[in-house]
Amino acid sequence: MLCNKRPDDMARINNEALANAFIDEQIKEIREQVGDKKVLLALSGGVDSSVVAALLIKAIGKQLVCVHVNHGLMRKGESEQVIEVFQNQLDANLIYVDATDRFLDKLAGVDEPEKKRKIIGGEFIEVFNEEACKLEGIEFLAQGTIYPDILESDGVKAHHNVGGLPEGMHFELVEPVRLLYKDEVRVVGKALGLPDDMVYRQPFPGPGLGVRCLGAITRDRLHALREADAILRDEFDKCGLAAKVWQYFIAVPDFKSVGVKDGKRYEGWPAIIRAVNTTDAMSATIEEIPYDVLHKITDRITAEVDGINRVLFDLTPKPIGTIEWE
Repeated sequence: MLCNKRPDDMARINNEALANAFIDEQIKEIREQVGDKKVLLALSGGVDSSVVAALLIKAIGKQLVCVHVNHGLMRKGESEQVIEVFQNQLDANLIYVDATDRFLDKLAGVDEPEKKRKIIGGEFIEVFNEEACKLEGIEFLAQGTIYPDILESDGVKAHHNVGGLPEGMHFELVEPVRLLYKDEVRVVGKALGLPDDMVYRQPFPGPGLGVRCLGAITRDRLHALREADAILRDEFDKCGLAAKVWQYFIAVPDFKSVGVKDGKRYEGWPAIIRAVNTTDAMSATIEEIPYDVLHKITDRITAEVDGINRVLFDLTPKPIGTIEWE
């Protein structure tokens, strides 16, 4: 397993030749580490886990068991898309687990961001442990940890992929992209032959909408967040911003303000638009969104999403603000 420190002489992976060299090196290391044992992978469908899955499939084939956990904090249609792409198109060895009620019950009333992250990460580990107990020969847990996860776990925020495994769990970690930045992971994904809509999919945190439904999560506010986020993504696709913006999403805080709807007083939550560009996730700039696009997004969200009566635009770069709100 790789150390946590990126070597000073490690070349930036920015072309196919370097990516292929990295792939060959990782395939060799994975085979040496795993041998003939099976590996369990948390397959979210995001860039990092998808690239790890492709690397492991190339290295060990059917020894990889992919598990997709629907924790109830996915974006609209996301679990369905994971099943379609990985199971139906890529013929992955995929296990689907619907753990929505389990996660949301655990998170009920929890409003402290780090505690929420740790609950979600802890439940993920437990789900994988349970799935591993149903299978024979599972000795390894693969994770899509990347280098910014390691750096930011030191005093910025907790990551479900970082910090090791709890006592009593006997998985050894396989983390082949842990020393790469996000842009490097994408180059490796392209070299592995993954489709563009997977390689260039915008980053999505392991805790999912749990860190964008700010404060204590409720099912009605989570539903409103999911619907508003789907509208934002739809409008970005239509106007071409999806290809220009590194990460864009909605956050919904746990407070309401007064509005007017159908001639009556209407209290609702604000939806906060976040749209940033970055190459390494360590710093980020704000993408300028045309006002006509913002107006259309606002009109759709306030008209189509029950419970939201305001739309705000976050103009804070990183630093001083992190990319995610929690």
